[in-house]
Amino acid sequence: MTPPAYDRRMLESLVCPQTRAPLSFDAVRMELVSKAAHLAYPIRGGIPVMLVDEARSLD
Repeated sequence: MTPPAYDRRMLESLVCPQTRAPLSFDAVRMELVSKAAHLAYPIRGGIPVMLVDEARSLD
């Protein structure tokens, strides 16, 4: 199954909603990773889910 397309420029403009720190893109897991908050925000259907409650803890 091919992952949905996304706009890389849009992803680069997003910041962590908890820390306002930059995010890095994990293409394997389709997540945006906040190293500052130790959280990974999922990308579902090509749309980043920028809710702390939906984020996966990196700890």
